[in-house]
Amino acid sequence: MIKTKRLIVDMIRTQPGDTLLEILETPATAQQESEHLKLVEKRAILDSKTPEKMKHSKSVFEDGQLPIEQKKRKIQRNLRTLEQAGLVSSATKYQEIINEIAKDIRNQRRYRHHRKAELVKLQQTLNALNSKTAFYEEQINYYNTYIKTCLDNLTRKNSRRSIKLDGKEEVKGSKKLKQTSLKYTAARLHEKGVILEIEDLQTNQFKNVMFDITPGEEVGDFEIKAKFLGVEMEKVQLHFQDLLQMQYEGVAVMKMFDKAKVNVNLLIFLLNKKFYGK
Repeated sequence: MIKTKRLIVDMIRTQPGDTLLEILETPATAQQESEHLKLVEKRAILDSKTPEKMKHSKSVFEDGQLPIEQKKRKIQRNLRTLEQAGLVSSATKYQEIINEIAKDIRNQRRYRHHRKAELVKLQQTLNALNSKTAFYEEQINYYNTYIKTCLDNLTRKNSRRSIKLDGKEEVKGSKKLKQTSLKYTAARLHEKGVILEIEDLQTNQFKNVMFDITPGEEVGDFEIKAKFLGVEMEKVQLHFQDLLQMQYEGVAVMKMFDKAKVNVNLLIFLLNKKFYGK
């Protein structure tokens, strides 16, 4: 029934008539065949751009590509099958299937109106979400600025401190900020609870692993170097705000250099204490 309705719609688009039987029994003119061919070619172009999952079945596509007279013969065969099934009657000139097509057109119009209303609602929802996104992005920028200002203030308060080997501190008389690198052995960081473990190393080997933490040019940025048993590892860029974000999200442990497991909270505590005096 569905395939036959599609074929009939294709046919009456280019060959009108008073009844379905009249159209089926009247040969198409050359002009009607030409118009039908243009319709078929246009459909083929659209079908080539349609995603595979949304395409009609191969048989439906092939039926749609048939010339108009071949479609007529297929319609006539299908109508006989439908009549045997009691769905249409030649006595009514197959008006039943015409009524079904008319019903489909009305339902399609209702569907279009419904879809248009849904699209309006979706657009309103999208606009509201975009407004919220813009608001939250503005809030994020505000909090980032706030955190940077706090870090700047902490750095200025700590302007007389410099850090020496293995975390020992030396107070300088200069008022200018002078932060050198903070150096620790993994053994010392393990004692402080910052380093939890290092892959492929026993704790008695931690004394042969050195970490070097240097403040970056931007406040809150740090560069971490490491030597594992004399072998220099690639530098790691660490951002204090990233640590705070991990802390906020409940991330307890992070991995550094793909080897060392680090306690996030205690690393934040260490950086606060040594670089920001808190």
